[in-house]
Amino acid sequence: MKTTTLRSIVLGSVVALGTMVSCEKSNNGSENDGPSGPDIWGRKFITLTAAFPDGEGTAGNGGTRAFSITPEQAADPNFEVDAIGQGYVLRSQRTARVQGSVNGNFLYNIQYTGADGGIFNKYRVEGQAKFADTREELDTEPILGQAPRWVVAAEGTGVGVYASATVQASKEGADADFIDVKSNARIAVIDLDNPEISRQTEFEIPLTAEQTKNGYQIGRIDVPIINAAKNKLFIGCNLTRIDVTKKSTLNNSGNQTWSSATATLGTATLVVDYPSLANPKLIYSTNSRANNHSYRTMTQYLGSDGNIYQATATSGSQILRISSSTGEYDASYNFDVKAALGAGGNVQIRAWRYIQDGTAVVMYTETGVNGGFLAVLDLNAKTATKISTEKQSDVGYSGLSANQNNGTALTGTFGQFQHIAVSGDNVYIPMTPNGVDGNLYVINWKTKQAVKGAKLKNQSGSFYIGAY
Repeated sequence: MKTTTLRSIVLGSVVALGTMVSCEKSNNGSENDGPSGPDIWGRKFITLTAAFPDGEGTAGNGGTRAFSITPEQAADPNFEVDAIGQGYVLRSQRTARVQGSVNGNFLYNIQYTGADGGIFNKYRVEGQAKFADTREELDTEPILGQAPRWVVAAEGTGVGVYASATVQASKEGADADFIDVKSNARIAVIDLDNPEISRQTEFEIPLTAEQTKNGYQIGRIDVPIINAAKNKLFIGCNLTRIDVTKKSTLNNSGNQTWSSATATLGTATLVVDYPSLANPKLIYSTNSRANNHSYRTMTQYLGSDGNIYQATATSGSQILRISSSTGEYDASYNFDVKAALGAGGNVQIRAWRYIQDGTAVVMYTETGVNGGFLAVLDLNAKTATKISTEKQSDVGYSGLSANQNNGTALTGTFGQFQHIAVSGDNVYIPMTPNGVDGNLYVINWKTKQAVKGAKLKNQSGSFYIGAY
């Protein structure tokens, strides 16, 4: 295991300080001179992000625009927002993976794919389409690659992660016998207040020899979170298993591939010490087998009680708990949102947000049911209160496969959703089916009452994917 600080070795190569930090400070006014610092101001704006199609017409895949409005405008059903037509273009070749500060005064983004994939940028939110680049740019690509997975793991601290798995086989190509598999992880800690990479590491993920010989691997990790004591980092895992009884085949690209077998170890989380990033270990839930590495949306939250609450998103319906006292899964806690809703089909948690005192809000879809739905959760009582929205049964929320839609897939808004905003007693969720106008919904999490707020203008192949 190699753990290094800012001015050290990345993947065996010396990386110059200018490459790693690359903080080009703005000279356009005293407000932007020096480090931009933490978010110490009261909330002025709610920022909405929207994704638009790429040149080939793939919905939501062309990039991301941002537009900020006041809380008063957010709650006004007569106020209209056109983030796609008028918003600020965040730097990213594909859909940006956007994070925000506690009071919404800064946005953070690491560009996703392309020549600038892995470049971190920080923006000051100034209202409507005005976002000031702080010029505190970082190149995370040497550690995290061009398509990083990253989140705000604690206020002022970002953590990016990357995992890959390498199979050892009897030969290359088809008809090979499986021998073993090794999974590796990389982690980078980013100081968001004075942007720099403060620590980094790479190591082999500690699956046992018996597990890897049986085909277990972790090829993706995501949604890292720092615990209340700030001495551990918990990272969601995509745990899969190769069917070791079958020989390899070739995929459409001519690459060696393997059949899958059922993974029975349970939901897995990678844990390392913080801030050292040392002593990696895996913990497993006995209550679930669903993966918890998410897809573009944060799914682990630090509760008011000090425990970590983790959704098996974005395909599962369970919320699990990691104990603050043991750092292990709490086997006595298993909240099945499907059961709480009394849903007939399987429920998929697409995004959620812990708020306070055991209250959370969830965005979900249901197998065999068109649309996307909201509910307020009581994590202590394990109950769910469904929130009605105007166009909730629109198939543009849940999407359709190519087989279901005459050969052309319809990307679902909920599958791409990234972030839910919380300010005071209110939760802000933009609701737009793919290509259809919608509204920003404002939910009072204490009373569980929702109002339809600002109108959200949409375009073909586009949808709103976050509020900050």
